[in-house]
Amino acid sequence: MSLSFKEPVEYMAERASRHGDVLTVSLSVCREAASLSGLSVREAEIAALRGGLCPARYERTIGTFGLEGQARLLESCAAVAGCGGLGGWITEILARAGVGRLILIDGDVFDENNLNRQLYATEENIGEPKAAAAAERVRQVNSGVTAEYYQMFIDEANGAELLSPADVVLDALDNNRGRRDVFSLCRRLGIPFVHGAVAGFFGQAAVLRPQDRPLWESSELPDKGIELTTGNPPFIPPFIASVQAAEALKILAGLEGGLEHTLLWFDLMRCDMQRLRLK
Repeated sequence: MSLSFKEPVEYMAERASRHGDVLTVSLSVCREAASLSGLSVREAEIAALRGGLCPARYERTIGTFGLEGQARLLESCAAVAGCGGLGGWITEILARAGVGRLILIDGDVFDENNLNRQLYATEENIGEPKAAAAAERVRQVNSGVTAEYYQMFIDEANGAELLSPADVVLDALDNNRGRRDVFSLCRRLGIPFVHGAVAGFFGQAAVLRPQDRPLWESSELPDKGIELTTGNPPFIPPFIASVQAAEALKILAGLEGGLEHTLLWFDLMRCDMQRLRLK
């Protein structure tokens, strides 16, 4: 038995289950339809969504993004620069949300001092590449998402080729020189840049469009910040990563209400937040 390209939706619809107002399709049915029609799982899920069906794995997010928004996520590509403290949590959220293609970039390996906060660091993978661990996790979590990884540090020399397929770039770097280089590339390529940084009880996030001024114009800006003295406890990376991922998902799904010309600054010691206007 084989299916033509138009038939997967009919095949899945016949095997769908109604949950309230939503017709859901199980992962096994999506895989069957993909195999019979020569499609990837991602392509089968997109066909289902465009046919008014919801893959069961996205049932709890359809109320947020809608069927079309979820289809857009599956058709999108996001690049994550850095796969450690922020990047691991960002990757996890984007994979579970169904961003169809992830470009994961990090030249570093896991160290014991990563165990307190980095999602993909384990006692067993000390010394192994962070980007490879992130890509393997995506493979385990969502077969509809393609994750490609690059064990290298991104800079202006190699970055254009790495980032050019991306619809959005997420900053999970730990140094200002790298942020300056990556945002410069995003400006040149016309890609939105979702910034994040953490230290102690503090964190910040912003969305920079290609026409925006960089936050790191001064060459005298120190490469590292207050995290050298305040440390990085386990609760702040997932908090800021969630803000960054939410902003990226809004961009990719075509939703309004994202950050514009604003930096959000959080103080979790005092449970305070400030909105700083960017000019």
